[in-house]
Amino acid sequence: MSARLLSFLDFFKSRLSRQIALWVFASILVIEAIILVPSYFRREDELLMQLEQVSRATVDSLVFLLKQDISDRTLLDTKVKNAIKRSTTILGLSIYLHGELIYTFGEPPEISLYQVKKERMLRKHDLDSKRYDVAFSDAYLGENCILIVRHDASSVQPKLYAFIWHIAILVVIITVFVTSVTMLFLGGTVIAPILRLRDDLIAAGDALIKDREPPAFYSFSVKRDDELGEVMVAFNQMFCLVYKEIAQRKQAEEILRAEQEKSERLLLNILPESIADRLKQGQINIADGFAEVTVLFADIVGFTEISSRTSPAELVELLNKIFSAFDCLSEKYGLEKIKTIGDNYMVAGGLPLPCKNHAESIAEMAIEMQQEILKFSDECGEPLNIRIGINTGPVVAGVIGTKKFIYDLWGDAVNTASRMESQGLPGKIQVSSSTYKLLCDKYLFEKRGKINVKGKGAMTTYLLIGRKS
Repeated sequence: MSARLLSFLDFFKSRLSRQIALWVFASILVIEAIILVPSYFRREDELLMQLEQVSRATVDSLVFLLKQDISDRTLLDTKVKNAIKRSTTILGLSIYLHGELIYTFGEPPEISLYQVKKERMLRKHDLDSKRYDVAFSDAYLGENCILIVRHDASSVQPKLYAFIWHIAILVVIITVFVTSVTMLFLGGTVIAPILRLRDDLIAAGDALIKDREPPAFYSFSVKRDDELGEVMVAFNQMFCLVYKEIAQRKQAEEILRAEQEKSERLLLNILPESIADRLKQGQINIADGFAEVTVLFADIVGFTEISSRTSPAELVELLNKIFSAFDCLSEKYGLEKIKTIGDNYMVAGGLPLPCKNHAESIAEMAIEMQQEILKFSDECGEPLNIRIGINTGPVVAGVIGTKKFIYDLWGDAVNTASRMESQGLPGKIQVSSSTYKLLCDKYLFEKRGKINVKGKGAMTTYLLIGRKS
């Protein structure tokens, strides 16, 4: 019983329930008030008529006296007083004969002779509800006299108040009962399903936003053959369509994101990240000047002879291992791999983001490249060797063209670095004087002397031996 009461009271927690209850309660009160007003006047008339009934015997005896000889006023006064003594409700009276007042007793009534002439019988209840006057006209009495009687109506008002209180209590009881029954019916058939549907909508939004599995919705299990049932069916259809559409869209977004990440990785394998960002922003023909960059060229000595006695698959596999090791070194020292041409490898330091230790980073990579090539020579059993050339100077770097573009370098410093490699010695690291000046304090060098460099003439070069410490 208590659980049902709590369930019933829960209905009033919703704003809709409170509004419905308020309107039902107020409507019934208005209807009952409309009914109560005429009931009040009917009850008042009934009480006044009871007064008339109580004094009826006295009035009849007075009427009988008026039909006799009333010329003796003293006798009339005596008989009237004797008749009134038997009544507890008559407070006074007035007697008119042929239009003239011939006798009064007690409180004079408020009904005038003029008012009586227009009515056969007239009743008047004063505003304070304590006096009640009744006039009997000559037409009513059948004589040429008029009798106006004043009654004590002080007992009428308390009875009317008691009547109003009884009716009001009954109205409140009926209103509460009808409202409760209405709310019980509406709560079970309308309000509770609406609240459950609201919870379903909240849960649906949460499932869609947080990408969760759809919960067991209340509206999915309810079958109703009414408008609310149609709303639930529409909600079910809408949620299923939206959930399916979002699932498909998320799947497509995941595929697109994976493809974008793959494209990003491919693009970053071709271009530096800062250059790729500029291309994505719509810039074309990117070219930047750098005042000082160190460029390294490396060539595998005797690779042509090795390729003549090795299958293409094995040759490509070997070259891939060597260049992959070089790529790891460029990543280690923060250098930018530019390109590979055949068995030639090109890397640069100091771009696309300028730095101060570009020459040192290139030198460290060159030394480790020699160590890596020796490891591969021991592993494959081939006499592998490497020739490295390094130069430092100003360059222009950028991306040109629209197809198969790369991040490339141009300038005399690039050509000189290429000459340092092509005219170097197998197994040695040849550097120009500009690079030597940057590294001589930290690295050991052997002066090779002047060599005739194609397109440059005689140049003094150095061989990098290793670190000083």
